[in-house]
Amino acid sequence: MKSKQEIYALIDVNNCYVSCERLFNPSLINKPVIVLSNNDGCAVARSQEAKDLGIKMGVPLFKIRDIVEQHNVQVLSSNYALYAEMSHRFHSILGQYVAPDEQEIYSIDECFLKLTAYAEHYDLDDLAREMKERILKWIGLPVCVGIGRTKTEAKIANHMAKKAKRFNGVCNLVDMDSRHREHFWGIIEVSEVWGVGRKHSKRLNDMGVNTVLDLSKCSPHQIGKLFSSVMQRTVMELQGISCIELEDTPPPKKQIVASRSFGEKITDIGDMREAICKYIQDAVKRLREDGSLCGTLIVFVQSNPFDKNVPYYGKSTSIDLPEPSDSVTVLARYSLKLLDQVYKPGIQFKKCGVMLSDLIDKDKYIPELFADHDAIEINERLMQAYEHIHKKFGKTKISIGTCYLPNRKWIGKRANASRNYFSIEGMLTIDM
Repeated sequence: MKSKQEIYALIDVNNCYVSCERLFNPSLINKPVIVLSNNDGCAVARSQEAKDLGIKMGVPLFKIRDIVEQHNVQVLSSNYALYAEMSHRFHSILGQYVAPDEQEIYSIDECFLKLTAYAEHYDLDDLAREMKERILKWIGLPVCVGIGRTKTEAKIANHMAKKAKRFNGVCNLVDMDSRHREHFWGIIEVSEVWGVGRKHSKRLNDMGVNTVLDLSKCSPHQIGKLFSSVMQRTVMELQGISCIELEDTPPPKKQIVASRSFGEKITDIGDMREAICKYIQDAVKRLREDGSLCGTLIVFVQSNPFDKNVPYYGKSTSIDLPEPSDSVTVLARYSLKLLDQVYKPGIQFKKCGVMLSDLIDKDKYIPELFADHDAIEINERLMQAYEHIHKKFGKTKISIGTCYLPNRKWIGKRANASRNYFSIEGMLTIDM
């Protein structure tokens, strides 16, 4: 652990999904807007106007129908192609301010920057405001910037920048007077601290630790004994001791899951096979991007657990592959065999999916002496050709099975999806 003072910034897009939608559809500005999860199930993003109406994160749409209708809440389906492209542009702009190893892409709408080397030459407040203004001007997304001596402090600073209008979207705890910092921390609930949340906040409250300030004054050693080394580091970070390094390269995944709820209940195994082929292709794409091989494959199916009129059916099965693989044809073949084992005629299925587990680093893997090296080489060349076609012509031009044909019964509902403004078909046009 480092004891010297570091400086970090956390830049976060305000209401990301809603902000992306408003950029291309200005009529949504100043109106309550929610964006739904896959299959139009739950609210996963809310405008401030929707939050003010009492709409909670993750609430199912059917539970808030009255609020939606009464207040004319604009309801949108998730448009992941749009959000991914806007996220790429957001992170690319921030990458221009620091070296590659000084940027951590924390999530689709959050980014850590290490500013230690820049503090001597730049005014941190001016630099943060420049980032904020550039992102708004170049890609139209509103952001808040929090600056702290540690990543945990930067997170708290970002929270303060969002919640208090006096900061105007930029909160710098590094240069803030300690008395002012203690005042603000004394009115922020401890559950807002990164890594605490609801899981530990109740226990901390029982100990008399109710605010960020209370936690910052605790003994790290004592908190570590009562909770964990993670909580110990959290307290130290609040005390200005940087313990959590940037991850300029994301850690490899431990498992990869690809699954979606169906748009309607499915009984036919042909439809299930199409869905499994779609999900295995999605999973393999992420597997190869991560540079990993799959050692264990799991397939699972489920009926609707909320349907009280019929018994619930859910089942999964797995196989340890004879040779770890990242071949979509190999994994698809095993997936379909596993599906046959868990499929049951007459069941109205609501969901199915695949899980890739026991992942290993492809670069470090050495095949067994008697492995079929020719087959491994052929599969790799096939995957490279498959990926080249996807990159050049789009993923619907070649696939395993018929999963990309239009109007499939199992495709999830996206009744209110905006168009993909970055595609030829969905590009905005100007009438002259």
